[in-house]
Amino acid sequence: MTKVQGLMINSQLKIGSNDREGMRYPAIDELSDKADSKYSLVIAVAERAKEIKRTGKTYLQYTRNYKAIGIALEEIMNNKVHVIVH
Repeated sequence: MTKVQGLMINSQLKIGSNDREGMRYPAIDELSDKADSKYSLVIAVAERAKEIKRTGKTYLQYTRNYKAIGIALEEIMNNKVHVIVH
């Protein structure tokens, strides 16, 4: 790994595969029926992403995303995590 301006860059990383799409999947509009508002959805996703980072565990066997935020979105889309507003 190479450190550039405070960021760690993996020189072995291969770009170009569409197997994992980063933040393009799922789109926020696909999740509009999963929460009362986009704001509550964002809060729930952020909380779940922190939990994924802390534990390293997901409720999905396979994910298209590799970042915690994208995985949290996929979990909500697949009804593995539900958004509850207090």
